[in-house]
Amino acid sequence: MRLLRVLIALLAVAGTVVSVLALRVHLQDPNAAPPCAVSEHWDCGAVNHSRFAVFPPRGFDEALDSRGHMPVAILGIVGYLLIAILTLVRWDFWTFQVVQIGTFGALLLTFLEKYVLEKWCIYCVWSQVLMATMLVLSAWNFYVSRRRTAREGLHLRAA
Repeated sequence: MRLLRVLIALLAVAGTVVSVLALRVHLQDPNAAPPCAVSEHWDCGAVNHSRFAVFPPRGFDEALDSRGHMPVAILGIVGYLLIAILTLVRWDFWTFQVVQIGTFGALLLTFLEKYVLEKWCIYCVWSQVLMATMLVLSAWNFYVSRRRTAREGLHLRAA
C-alpha cells in the first residue's frame, strides 16, 4: 500500500515537471521555434499558443497577451502538486477525486488537440498518460484502503 502511494506521488512529481516544460513553451515568444516542433502534426508551440492554452479560453478577437487568462500549464502544476500532497498525507478519497478531475481535464485537452487544433503536444500527451496511470493506481489505492478500513472495523466490533 505504501508503494502505491509513493508511486502516485512520484508520477505527480513527473507531471509537475511536464507541466513546467509546457509552461516554458507557453511563455516563449510565439515566433521562436519551440524545442518540440517535430512535424506538422506534432507542434507543442502551436498547441501552447492556441486560444485553448489558457483558462478560460481566449475569444477569437482577443490578443495573445490579453489579461484575465491563466495558462493551463499552471493549472497542471497546481493539480499535480495537490495530488502529491494528498497522496503523502494519505487522503486516498480526495486523491482519487482530484485525479478524476485531472483526467477529465486532460481528456478534454486531448479532444481539442485531435479534433480542433489537429496538432499534438508531446507534453500534453505525456500528461494524459501520467493522469491515466494515476487514475488506475489511485482507484486501486482507494479500493484497498476502504477494504482495510472495513476489515479493521469488523475486528473492532467483534472484540
